[in-house]
Amino acid sequence: MAKITLSNLAHSYVPQPKGPQDFALKEMDHVWEDGASYALLGSSGCGKTTLLNIISGLLRPSQGRVLFGDRDVTDAPTAERNIAQVFQFPVVYDTMTVRDNLAFPLRNRGMDADYIRQRVQAIAQMIGMEAVLDRKARGLTADAKQKISLGRGMVRQDVNAILFDEPLTVIDPHMKWELRTQLKSLHREFNHTMIYVTHDQTEALTFAEKVVVMYDGRVVQIGTAQELFETPAHTFVGYFIGSPGMNLLDARIEGNVAHIEGSVVPLGAGYGPVSGRTQIGIRPEFVRLSASEGLPVKLRRVEDVGRHKIVRAEFFGREINIIADEGAEIGADMTRVTFRPERISVYADDWRVAPAGQLGEAA
Repeated sequence: MAKITLSNLAHSYVPQPKGPQDFALKEMDHVWEDGASYALLGSSGCGKTTLLNIISGLLRPSQGRVLFGDRDVTDAPTAERNIAQVFQFPVVYDTMTVRDNLAFPLRNRGMDADYIRQRVQAIAQMIGMEAVLDRKARGLTADAKQKISLGRGMVRQDVNAILFDEPLTVIDPHMKWELRTQLKSLHREFNHTMIYVTHDQTEALTFAEKVVVMYDGRVVQIGTAQELFETPAHTFVGYFIGSPGMNLLDARIEGNVAHIEGSVVPLGAGYGPVSGRTQIGIRPEFVRLSASEGLPVKLRRVEDVGRHKIVRAEFFGREINIIADEGAEIGADMTRVTFRPERISVYADDWRVAPAGQLGEAA
């Protein structure tokens, strides 16, 4: 296992980049702790797989260094980094049995036969493939083959890190939940450093201790599920995390109030001068419908999703989402919304602004 340090790291696929727009990964400095589990989360094209491939050694960064512990591995090939990697689509040896596929990484390293047998049996049980251990991989479904890939990635106990690149894409939805649970169990048991790439917030938030949110080639926040939900450091985090995501409204900030389209919204704290494009962000969970106070809105529709209702409304051409209790009565006269002041975040040019007297928050 190893602490992974990314120092002054950046990457461009353009031979002679002329500016930030030419970089798939913008400059970053991060330390990922030994034995922790991380999820790399973001939409397609944000740089997740590029970053994972740099860590694994499949790609050399344009600038900066990658360290495993105190060792600089920037120029070290994948084979020397002592990692296991599971890709989006299954990589198995069709002519081998499931048992031999799982045993392959251990036999390659000359492990003891009894140890190999025990580890293969334990991993087969974890991925639910005990009954087919002696079947050839050829002819198995893509779902089953990907489980073999997962198992082969996890069979070794001596790796520096296990890297997963959207490994559950081809897995049946019910099995996804089961395998995520098993991965968490494996992490608790062996404390491997795990990095899991996904665009699915549910996968990220249920698997990882900390989620690394990426946007436009940049890490915009690293945090727990609670931190990402309660204090998004960037508007993308607010929008991307949650269902529906955070409501964002252009506003002028003045002390402890926000001015929005001629209305005044009280904030839960005071702010100094805020420049740039300023917005307030509020989660739908902390918005309330009212008949008499707040911002004027037009109700568009109500979606009953079982546990609660999602009310879709419009405010000066911008959509506002409200989460109401399942049993809440939504009258035709409820055409205003109020926000819980202590749950409002202020943003300038997409980055969260700390209230006056507090230190700013970094990603």
